[in-house]
Amino acid sequence: MGILNVTPDSFWDGGRYQHLDAALRRAEAMLEEGAAIIDVGGESSRPAGSV
Repeated sequence: MGILNVTPDSFWDGGRYQHLDAALRRAEAMLEEGAAIIDVGGESSRPAGSV
């Protein structure tokens, strides 16, 4: 399983995958690395983040 955060304020990766081309490249890499499922995070859960 791979986790792909696509929010601009992601606590984990700092918004590195918020643009479509970057997100697709990372998803493809996860699949090549053996991920059978990709969980796409569309809302940040960082501490003190707004919802």
